Amino acid sequence: MSEERRFAINVPVLARVEGEGALDVTIEEGRIAHLALRIFEPPRLFEKLLEGREFTEVPDMVARICGICPVAYQMSAVQALEAIMGIDPGAWVRAMRRVFYCGEWIESHCLHIHLLAAPDFLGCEGVAALAKAYPDEVRRGLRLQALGNDLITLFGARSVHPVGARVGGFHHAPSPAVVADLCARLRAALPEAAALVRWTASLPMPDGRGDYTCVALRHPHDYPMTDGRIVSSAGHNIDIADFDAHFSEHQVPHSTALHCLLEGESYLVGPLARLNLNLDRLPAAVRGVLSEVGLPLPSRNIAHSIVARAAEVYFAVGEALHLLESYQKPKAPYADVSPRSGIGFGCSEAPRGMLWHRYETGATGRIVTARIVPPTSQNQARIEADLRRTLLAAGLEQPAERLRFECERLIRHYDPCISCASHFLDLRLHRAPP
Repeated sequence: MSEERRFAINVPVLARVEGEGALDVTIEEGRIAHLALRIFEPPRLFEKLLEGREFTEVPDMVARICGICPVAYQMSAVQALEAIMGIDPGAWVRAMRRVFYCGEWIESHCLHIHLLAAPDFLGCEGVAALAKAYPDEVRRGLRLQALGNDLITLFGARSVHPVGARVGGFHHAPSPAVVADLCARLRAALPEAAALVRWTASLPMPDGRGDYTCVALRHPHDYPMTDGRIVSSAGHNIDIADFDAHFSEHQVPHSTALHCLLEGESYLVGPLARLNLNLDRLPAAVRGVLSEVGLPLPSRNIAHSIVARAAEVYFAVGEALHLLESYQKPKAPYADVSPRSGIGFGCSEAPRGMLWHRYETGATGRIVTARIVPPTSQNQARIEADLRRTLLAAGLEQPAERLRFECERLIRHYDPCISCASHFLDLRLHRAPP
């Protein structure tokens, strides 16, 4: 009997994905015998670090979880804590929080489209090669990203780990003159954002249809961002307080990141899921461009996520402009908050998908327990299922380098925020003899 033939593909750097992970694949007799997406980021302990802290400290602390989407962590947190304290921050705060969130969507989506994903579609090794081949498109993307950063700074005082949000509203309200300047820039950016949708839709799309259950928030009349009910393409309509009755997290041996399942099955969160479930909530201008480019919706091709991100950039530019055009500086940019004990829930749509928080406070407002379920842990089981499908569709007999690229590209479609550390994928592909 011949000795089993094995070989490993070592990718020292998986560029254009945030975080640290590895993929193990074993092929035996023309089938995938084992597949595991291993995430081995060190425990960050944010939930435990929050215990015993004052509720007023939470927004600034959770912003440090992610340098790309700190606003999402802050908005889910303040929503949960305001529910405990029994306060309504008012219409001005709710509107300006959407502006704040629009900045994050624009910044994060433009970063992903141009620096992380587009090179895969156009045969470029990275953004440097993409910029040489498509300089105008990359410059446009960087202009839009800068606009998103400036919207975050408008209320957050800085674009990375902003410090302007607080339970009850914001620490500071910008002046009408500063807002007017940003409105002029937003108005000028609208045609550029529409052009971004057309450009992403023109990219050569890989084939592939997955059997996804899409999950996202849904609002009675707005495109979901800061609040709503949890809905799915399988017919769920869930209050955010009932998350645990339908969703369950569990540890898998090969990963430090938890897997989250819906009724025991994997599911998809993120821009494509949002678009599939909320197309009718988009403004007519955005729906018109999507119809013009012929994007089939609802879509089950994860590669269409790049177009969904561009559509959300276009939406966010227009939404921020709409909300800021009638801006008036309030007497106070926050509602007064008195601490009390209780349990509260918050859920918002981070750029990468639904982000759920639960907090319990004591009588003085100190955090007793905290629980945070980020989008990447919700997508991880779905990524593994899609990797299996992608490898089978590519053909297991293909050269290892080809299979490695297909896996990397698939992971980048999801844009997982694995961690804020180094970027690494160690693909270990083992083939047993027939």
